[in-house]
Amino acid sequence: MYTKPKKMILKDILAISGEPGLFRFIAQGKNAIIIEHLETKRRSSAYGSAKVSSLEDIAIFTEKEDIPLGKVFDLIHETANGGTAIDSKADPSKLKSWFETILPDYSRDKVYISDIKKVAHWYNILHTLGLLVKEEATAEEKPEKSTEEKAPAEKKKKKAAPKAKKE
Repeated sequence: MYTKPKKMILKDILAISGEPGLFRFIAQGKNAIIIEHLETKRRSSAYGSAKVSSLEDIAIFTEKEDIPLGKVFDLIHETANGGTAIDSKADPSKLKSWFETILPDYSRDKVYISDIKKVAHWYNILHTLGLLVKEEATAEEKPEKSTEEKAPAEKKKKKAAPKAKKE
């Protein structure tokens, strides 16, 4: 009936303000989107009045630039050696020191303890469900290789095809 995707696409994973947990985008309805809770697998609708955010659109403020959530998840994965993150219900001082080890230059003025709790909680949900795949390996390495490999092959095919047609 339901099978897990082989790799996570952050744009299909949603956070809804006021709702616990994470959701998967299923389909676009007339007045709402159909979503599925990642942990309970219950489907429901999110209407236009709900504040829905794709995890792909979320970034963490740092002193220099904003870091996309996918890269933050990669840093957590490396720091935890592929394990789970700190418990999101831990002491606020422990959460702050943990987040400093992950992202040392995060903006202390703009990133609140509630944001750190969400990042840890979301990471643990995705880790538990086996949906964590490194963003850099899937998004950056494959397109570079495929465009380099395809470009010479396409040029050869274009040159070879007219000769074959003329003969």
